[in-house]
Amino acid sequence: MANITLKGNAVNTIGNLPENGLSIKDFALVNEKLEVKQLSDYDGKKKIFNIFPSIDTGVCASSARKFNEEAGNLENTVVINVSKDLPFALGRFCAAEGLDHVETLSDFRGTFGDDYGVSITDSPMKGLLSRAVIVTDENNKVIYTEQVPEITQEPNYEAALSAAK
Repeated sequence: MANITLKGNAVNTIGNLPENGLSIKDFALVNEKLEVKQLSDYDGKKKIFNIFPSIDTGVCASSARKFNEEAGNLENTVVINVSKDLPFALGRFCAAEGLDHVETLSDFRGTFGDDYGVSITDSPMKGLLSRAVIVTDENNKVIYTEQVPEITQEPNYEAALSAAK
């Protein structure tokens, strides 16, 4: 379990991020059209998972915008934003913000948060996903992870993007 904070107060997750060198688990996440997306939908591509509690917070929205801005410069790489937000809210946000270089998917009825160790188990954020980044190579092997230690902080964009290059 990861020990993180929310405004300095202790928060725990269900587990730890996947380790470097290991293959990630399959998932079933939902897009704004209520279509289920799985790992196989991204075969042969590097993947950057930008994981966050809710698109309706300033830091989460900033990370979605920043990764969208940078995603257009990455070759053979998909950026996948993941949260527990409803697919409709995610779709509305992305449309309003013009986010067209990323995929934004919901774990509202899945097990992604538990499988990837990012489900928050206590605090007022219980049930949401922690702020984390996971980068994989084209063969789904983890090459970079970051469990952001303070939920109100942004991830290290440069490190995640460098890992994907």
